[in-house]
Amino acid sequence: MREKIRVFLREELKLELSESKTLITHAASQAASFLGYAIRAQRSDTKISRGRRATNGVIGLYVPPRVIRQRCAIYMRRGKPASRGARIHDSDYSIVVKYQAEYRGLVQYYLLAQDVHRLGRLRWVMETSMLRTLANKHRASVRKMARKLYATIETPDGPRWCLQVTVPRDNERKPLVATFGGIPLKRKRTAELTDRAPVTNRSRGNELLQRLLVGECEMCGSKSNLHVHHIRKMADLKRPGQPDRPSWVVLMARRKRKTLIVCEECHQDIHAGQATSSTRRRPLESDVR
Repeated sequence: MREKIRVFLREELKLELSESKTLITHAASQAASFLGYAIRAQRSDTKISRGRRATNGVIGLYVPPRVIRQRCAIYMRRGKPASRGARIHDSDYSIVVKYQAEYRGLVQYYLLAQDVHRLGRLRWVMETSMLRTLANKHRASVRKMARKLYATIETPDGPRWCLQVTVPRDNERKPLVATFGGIPLKRKRTAELTDRAPVTNRSRGNELLQRLLVGECEMCGSKSNLHVHHIRKMADLKRPGQPDRPSWVVLMARRKRKTLIVCEECHQDIHAGQATSSTRRRPLESDVR
């Protein structure tokens, strides 16, 4: 089979198969690793479908145990979930947003896995770490923080409990709401994977929260349906071969920020590559500085 693949790659795709990097794995007893997933053949003598063991021999995707261990280790110290001191000076809203971004990114990537429910262990570790961070900040107990933030939200799979922080705003605008959890750990066969690195850097003086409270698109000035556009790193703004950079790239580079508050229309234009101009009438205070 490997020889047939090698011939196909060479004759049809003009590619050479690397013998040293091509690993043959016994799917029934071992798991092959590909793009962060563990791939192996399923086996179940108890699951009967249409009068036969239809599961046996079917290839399945799984969450590698090492991924869960490595992710949990980030939020643990001496084998227990621990507070993250670097985030104590952030606002409660920013703390919850960052924890949720990290958790949601991993869950959404592994929605194709048969055992995505195993990420429940990571959820508990991250939740406890977040509560301890907030408890240290407010000099309270973890139990008190959990009772204060407890909430229930509606999801397509029914109500789910979560932890929620609400920041009220003036002028009859909707409050800012940050939620941790509330994501059903159920496999989705048709999930679309978006591999984006979560924003984990520490903000300066809760700057992101203050910009959200302003309630204005930093490109066009609109005050409705605001989103936060993230980039992976500042170096992405200075890629070679881009002589005419879009205005949003210039704006983020000038402010030296990896986030941009934009309205829904501008956000869609950015991802579609159509946000080439800005109608902002006045510079922000941070731009002047």
